[in-house]
Amino acid sequence: MDEAPVLQFATLSWVDWFNNRRLLEPIGNIPPAEAEERYYAMLDEPAMAA
Repeated sequence: MDEAPVLQFATLSWVDWFNNRRLLEPIGNIPPAEAEERYYAMLDEPAMAA
């Protein structure tokens, strides 16, 4: 029995949870992927004059 597909699925499931579902308190209890999305959206916004 080839266990590689099972191991690959388990690994991909963990990576999905780690990046998209776990909540991180230091960044406002949001998933890392959402924090990254917000960061790049902020970079795309035009700078405001002081």
